[in-house]
Amino acid sequence: MATYAYRCLECGQFEVRLPIGTAEAVRDCPVCRSPARRFFTVPNLTRLSHAASAALTREEQSREAPEVVTHVPPGRRWQPPSHPAPSRLPRP
Repeated sequence: MATYAYRCLECGQFEVRLPIGTAEAVRDCPVCRSPARRFFTVPNLTRLSHAASAALTREEQSREAPEVVTHVPPGRRWQPPSHPAPSRLPRP
């Protein structure tokens, strides 16, 4: 379903949700029944959180120029698990 915007000269703007590709260029206003013309709006892309938007940007950039890692970043070394059960396991 897509959201299509129409503008009535009497009542103003209204939106209609229809299957993609089925919107007419002119539609009757739901309030006054006068003809309203369809107009194009900017897609609502602000629904993504900042973290999701940043992740999508990184993913798009990595398609063309993947980041090459040559060493482990400082402070990110592997740490053994802190759970006590692995320390009691028999060693080979």
